[in-house]
Amino acid sequence: MNDVRSKALITVGELAALLDAQQPVVVLDVIDEPGAAPDDRPKIAGALSVDLATDFSGKPALAAGRRPLPPIVELQAKARAWGIRTDSAVVVYDNSGGALASRAWWTLRWAGLADVRILDGGFGAWSAADHASSSHLGTQAAHAGDVTLTPGHMPTIDAEEAAALAKQSRLLDARPRASYIGDPGKPGTGHIPGAIHAPSGANLAAGKFKPASELRASFASFGATGSAKFGVYCGSGNAAAHAIAAMSAIGLAPALYVGSWSAWSSDPSRPVATGAEPG
Repeated sequence: MNDVRSKALITVGELAALLDAQQPVVVLDVIDEPGAAPDDRPKIAGALSVDLATDFSGKPALAAGRRPLPPIVELQAKARAWGIRTDSAVVVYDNSGGALASRAWWTLRWAGLADVRILDGGFGAWSAADHASSSHLGTQAAHAGDVTLTPGHMPTIDAEEAAALAKQSRLLDARPRASYIGDPGKPGTGHIPGAIHAPSGANLAAGKFKPASELRASFASFGATGSAKFGVYCGSGNAAAHAIAAMSAIGLAPALYVGSWSAWSSDPSRPVATGAEPG
């Protein structure tokens, strides 16, 4: 795996080798919110169970959206409880296509943690390779970490910046097609006018991120190359984080509209486009 890709992703084989060598790595099993998956679900042996709603997000609010950024002090306390130190290697994964793990990855990177990667293929790939799993529920490490987190290490944009990028055809909508198109008869559905439809699922093949050459060609078709500033949004920031992970794997650094559609659509004064065209 090339250096750029390996900063965002780790393969099943690479993670297994780290664990077999008893290297210090913190593995986090990510779900959306408490109760979204059974506590006794199979997990990578030794992984800690976390969720986006209470561990990686602040309180939902109309202006901030469904999954706003968490207070940095609270995220730091969680990270320390998971045993994360400043020099820790962290691997996040899910069993839901990668969007949940990607949002956890993005949030930890935003908070200044340098060595955090997404398990490419998630638990499905791990299980398919016959690696060890466990149904044990663990939420805290045996020994607390001492990491110090600070905000702002990943680029973000607000609603006004998202609107400005959309006018320049530099805002990507990572939601499924039906969400992007919306329903003219239903208020609050559709997309930010000018946003380009670029569903995060298109970045996968057989459950894993596509090769760099394919990702590069795909994003280049949207004009996302080099240093051009791009923004990404979705419903509440998860699929957008997945798209950002794909772009990071080829050396791009787009900004996340954290509030995404859940925040944009909460303000009736903001314009909305429907249909298959950017608008």
